[in-house]
Amino acid sequence: MTKLLEHAIDSVRGLPADEQDELARLLLQVAGEEQPMLRLTPEERADLAEADAEISRSEFATDEQMRLILMCAREFKPLSVC
Repeated sequence: MTKLLEHAIDSVRGLPADEQDELARLLLQVAGEEQPMLRLTPEERADLAEADAEISRSEFATDEQMRLILMCAREFKPLSVC
């Protein structure tokens, strides 16, 4: 294992279990291992329905909101802590 990969794994150890699982699924998928379909909770289904409704009303994130999202993603931080 490379030092960079070891560092990445060490960095996610402090994240909540669900975030660690999501990152593990992504890593396995990149490595070529098929992952099972995720099952959405009722809350996640409701969030997706609301997102679809926002799209149909042409309600999209502002440039500033997108900058924040991308900044958090680059730093592997959830939006709640950015």
